[in-house]
Amino acid sequence: MLSLNPKDLPIPKLHHYLLGAVVPRPICFASTVDENGNSNLAPFSFFNVFSSNPPIAVFSPSRSGRTGKHKDTFNNIQKVREVVINMVNFKMAEQMSLASSPYSPEVDEFIKSGFTKLKSDLVQPYRLKESPVQLECKVIEIKELGQKGGAGNLIICEILKIHICDNVLDANQMIDQQKIDLVARMGGNWYSKTNKNSMFEITKPISTIGIGFDQMPKEVLNSKILTGNDLGKLAGVEFLPDETSVNDFKLIELGEIFLELEDDAEKLELKLQQIAQEFLLNNDLEAAWKTLLSFNN
Repeated sequence: MLSLNPKDLPIPKLHHYLLGAVVPRPICFASTVDENGNSNLAPFSFFNVFSSNPPIAVFSPSRSGRTGKHKDTFNNIQKVREVVINMVNFKMAEQMSLASSPYSPEVDEFIKSGFTKLKSDLVQPYRLKESPVQLECKVIEIKELGQKGGAGNLIICEILKIHICDNVLDANQMIDQQKIDLVARMGGNWYSKTNKNSMFEITKPISTIGIGFDQMPKEVLNSKILTGNDLGKLAGVEFLPDETSVNDFKLIELGEIFLELEDDAEKLELKLQQIAQEFLLNNDLEAAWKTLLSFNN
């Protein structure tokens, strides 16, 4: 394993390691204005939301690694403490990248990158019409993390108003994750899409308490078939099936397999684990556990 001390690395190399490791990162496409009302539009991937009550988003326009100077976005926010955070979908990706060009402060990136301005309701900076979600924010704190090139500047924002395009909403007026089609930043020149082919669903244990790995039979934990993800699912159940239900399942659902492999215990155990894995793929945890426990019943 490669082990590194950040203090021993040149800043550009450290920067690439960090950006290659902490991925994917959501993109804050920040719209700001200066004291004269001139617009600026720039993307930042040091970004996320950190609170719902109050609703808080934080992003960081870092100092230039080459010159140590602040970005236009940072300079604008120092003068007008407002920003619109526009989310970026796949249709906008190339235009968004163009807006990241090092244009001079008087250049309007809305015009350069071909985006459409929408007047905001509560803040001075414009919203971006093409964005599926637009967050009008006031800046409540600016925290500079250093004075040298590569140093971040935390822009802590309170979200005042949220605008969501109708075409990304589901029947319950909630954001449909398969419709919003956002892009995220990876390392180097790479981005990632968040469409249905790249997403998967895990039911969060908000109100349930799983048995955990420490309560699972050793023969299941030591399986040569089941993966870490499989074991994670199995450990998430609140209790194991009782012996009676396991025996019933064994007789009705697995009887033929036990008859076929009754003289080869090792092959039988592997076969049962393969069957359990198929049940797990369909999120049938009860059947998976009954299959695994049937081996010793």
